[in-house]
Amino acid sequence: MSSVKGKRRELKETWKMKKWYEVIAPSVFGEVSIGSIPALTPEQLIGRTVEATLYDITGDYTQVHIKLNFQIIKVEGHNAHTRFKGHELARDYIKVLTRRKSSKVQGIFNVETKDGYKLRIIAITFTSYKANTSQKRAIRKIMEKIITERIKEKSFDEVIQLLVGNDLSTEIFSEAKKIYPIRKVEIYKSKLLFIPGPHGPEKATITSSIKANQ
Repeated sequence: MSSVKGKRRELKETWKMKKWYEVIAPSVFGEVSIGSIPALTPEQLIGRTVEATLYDITGDYTQVHIKLNFQIIKVEGHNAHTRFKGHELARDYIKVLTRRKSSKVQGIFNVETKDGYKLRIIAITFTSYKANTSQKRAIRKIMEKIITERIKEKSFDEVIQLLVGNDLSTEIFSEAKKIYPIRKVEIYKSKLLFIPGPHGPEKATITSSIKANQ
């Protein structure tokens, strides 16, 4: 019993020693605060990822379903600065878009930006009616062509804006509807795979994942 109490006391003292740091979004998101997290030392924060929604940044409730992942890359004073690691649309949101007697065409594409960042992007096209195999294949080719061509023309920051905005989805919609009636196109998920560095590409690994206190 005494050992249990000792451990509890030790944990309590350790928690008291922790400092709180503001988590700062990348410049492409206006470097706004997306929450705060505790740590004993700044070094403990490096490499950790923080989840937020686009709504947390913009205040636009229509963007609450867009989940963002940021990785802490440096700490200055009490500010923990981050890098965009990827995004994902809420599963409930995708579930609402999925309907019977229609098709969901999904494509997974590995792409590279003009400044050397590599990402994996998952796009989904929802048709108005049930599509056959050849129609699905044609729609998937359109998604691949547009996503690959647009991303290789853009810098990493420009690509982030494409992923969380509507331009990419709108362009795919416009082309895919020539093949078959389309109801909705979404860039469902993205993940940063490689980061260009002075000593060659750095693998974009995630060491831990947490949710910041809002």
